Amino acid sequence: MRFNGICIVSKDVRRLARFYIEVVGVEGSVNSTFVGLATTGASLSIFSDEEMEIMAPGSMDGAGPGGCTIEFEVADVDRQFDRLQAMRVPIVKPPTTQPWGRRSVWFRDPDGNIVNFYADVPPEGEAG
Repeated sequence: MRFNGICIVSKDVRRLARFYIEVVGVEGSVNSTFVGLATTGASLSIFSDEEMEIMAPGSMDGAGPGGCTIEFEVADVDRQFDRLQAMRVPIVKPPTTQPWGRRSVWFRDPDGNIVNFYADVPPEGEAG
């Protein structure tokens, strides 16, 4: 079994797709029903909640926006943080380095999902 990607179900596919195209720097053709964005490692898809209900009635019962965290490995967390601030992206957690060796910045997409841009760094106490 190999993890292949994630599909975010959204009330506003166009808005969410434009956000990810700009923030992640990928290309995609935006429409109101489905958008597939090819990223390195896995695919990121965005699908209409209305269409999801048509495909599988009742599938959206109890589902709400902002229910997942999406992670992207980046080369420089601080440079990405500066870029996100310039874009006025809502920051959840500024750049922080964890003792186990991960530096990350958390922010929200327009649907409220947390996005984590991270880079692995030497753990505390280890020289890099």
